[in-house]
Amino acid sequence: MTPPRTPKIPYGGDYNPEQWPKEVWDADHRLFTEAGIDTLTVGVFSWSLTQPAEDTYDLPVLDRILDRAAAEGRQVCLATGTAALPPWLAKRYPEVNRTDFEGRRHRYGQRHNFCPSSPAYRSAATGLAHRLAGRYAGHPAVLAWHINNEYGGVCYCDLCAEAFRAWLRDRHGTLDALNDAWWTAFWSHRYTDWDQIEPPSALTEHWRGPDHTAFQGITLDYHRFTTDALLGCFLAEKEAIRAHDPDTPVTTNFMGMFRPLDYHRWAPHLDFASWDSYPPLDAPPTVAALAHDLMRGLKDGAPFWLMEQTPSTTACRDVNPVRRPGELRLATFQAIAHGADAALYFQMRASRGACEKYHGAVIGHAGRDDTRVFREVAALGKELELLGGTTLGARTPARTALLFDWDSWWALEMSDGPSRLVRYQEVVHTHYRAAREAGADVDVVPVTADLTPYDVILAPALHMIKDDLAARLEAAATRGATVLATFLSGRVDEHDRAFLTDVPGPLAPLMGIRVDEWDARPEKTTNPVRLGDFTAEARLIFEIVRLRGAEPIGTYTTDFYAGTPAVTRHHVGRGEAWYIATALDQPGTAHIIRRILTRHDLIGPRTSHPAVETATRVAPDGTRLLFLLNHAPAEAHVTAPAPATDLLTGQRTERDKPFTLDPLGVAVLALQ
Repeated sequence: MTPPRTPKIPYGGDYNPEQWPKEVWDADHRLFTEAGIDTLTVGVFSWSLTQPAEDTYDLPVLDRILDRAAAEGRQVCLATGTAALPPWLAKRYPEVNRTDFEGRRHRYGQRHNFCPSSPAYRSAATGLAHRLAGRYAGHPAVLAWHINNEYGGVCYCDLCAEAFRAWLRDRHGTLDALNDAWWTAFWSHRYTDWDQIEPPSALTEHWRGPDHTAFQGITLDYHRFTTDALLGCFLAEKEAIRAHDPDTPVTTNFMGMFRPLDYHRWAPHLDFASWDSYPPLDAPPTVAALAHDLMRGLKDGAPFWLMEQTPSTTACRDVNPVRRPGELRLATFQAIAHGADAALYFQMRASRGACEKYHGAVIGHAGRDDTRVFREVAALGKELELLGGTTLGARTPARTALLFDWDSWWALEMSDGPSRLVRYQEVVHTHYRAAREAGADVDVVPVTADLTPYDVILAPALHMIKDDLAARLEAAATRGATVLATFLSGRVDEHDRAFLTDVPGPLAPLMGIRVDEWDARPEKTTNPVRLGDFTAEARLIFEIVRLRGAEPIGTYTTDFYAGTPAVTRHHVGRGEAWYIATALDQPGTAHIIRRILTRHDLIGPRTSHPAVETATRVAPDGTRLLFLLNHAPAEAHVTAPAPATDLLTGQRTERDKPFTLDPLGVAVLALQ
């Protein structure tokens, strides 16, 4: 199933009218019309309202919310409301409350506070989903179903221990297989009964927190189990909805690069992907872009929904800066440029109390329409109306892929060595940023993805090699693609056991190298790497490489391994395999990736101005759309690669004729 069909980009966001009297509803809808708001996400945290007791459902308020939306010509993304327990459920069934990493059973409070293995939670949540779907399936306002909200959190209770053992039986089959996978001959851990297995926590295998474990295989499997346990909750609610509504698309909102859950395991079960974007406002533009592309990659390149973003500020950090004038518009069009088919906010009206009362909102506490934020939201609404449905369903024609792997992320960051200073997200972002700043469109895909459409395949920090991945990468290089891998790649198998072969394990023949030693140093220690007439700084990890068919491209300049290869290239069939044996700085990584992209003629138009981001989408009718996004607070002078019309202004420009982007300006060019 595809995303909901709409005539234009859905525009609006999270709305909680149950917190307000009717006269506020009237004011809200007047302001929504003024701002071009056509889509509302409702019911996200309404469980205690819609089900005030175990055997009591109270839906008239939700009836009025949906009926009012329909009467106003607005559509609704209807949430099941199961992300926060109602107090009665926690009181009557204490086992629905989570047990934390330290073994403490929590009492009622906060949100995302349920045990995913609790039969009482599962029964109550699916019961509510059944009731809502039975009542609202076919309602003229309902555009999509929104199950739960921002799934997350880990439980270590006895119910989860039992469910974990059952999950392990299904995964490993026998105790002999499990003992081998976890290498339990180490430290006298061999299990002789399934009941001996405990969840890995501060009371069992961990010290100094969740990333310090005596047995990585156990903790790795618990990450996978938690992903599947929460997915099971989602699927149970989706099944309840489908019993009444077989057609309306169903989603849940993800959180981009969210380490606790492997979203690739969820992706096949979503009708469309959606996510909540809250990047630090001082982060490079490529941080949000990477997350957008990761979300687009969940559904094989299909568009996603931007389910939440702040119109001004957040309220969850110690210091919460506001978006400057123009930044909201730029961020919204960046999301659209990377595949968003909806642009929604959290929140529509600011809550009067509790922890999000100072979170950004389209409508503030005073309910005014003359604030800067409201005016920017309304102006953007007019532009999206003007854009219409041109971008809906458009795809990104990327020829560069970046492999993103949650298993490698988990395994790398809980490994006792070589260095806990290496952070998977940082390594991935460094390589993604280099490609994007060179103007290449990038698909961020799982390691199971079909690699045949790609000329360049970036595999940074691919710590774990599973199934036939090494063979598929070699096949890609043989046919002419360039494959890039980095330090700490190819180290472990799917159970986090070291390969009994030369590093980088199954990637060694492809890379044409052998790594016998690796030096880890504090962050302040650097080792210059000479890349021809260019010198980059390297840090953290310094692998000592021996050539086995590859040629040196860059060499270390200091320490006992001075003069040995730090960057190598291996000719494989019609293609190449590059290996970066150390954590190069951003300029050094960019230098390497630009060489690779140049080989495949993939350097894009962004290079004409360093602050201008480019992204391409191809509409279902074949229209090629080029987005130009100026991230600088100053004008940028750019050119179009072909005759084009700016869909936001109607202005036509000729090929290679300069035109100006305003500070933080945007152009959406329909290329002729």
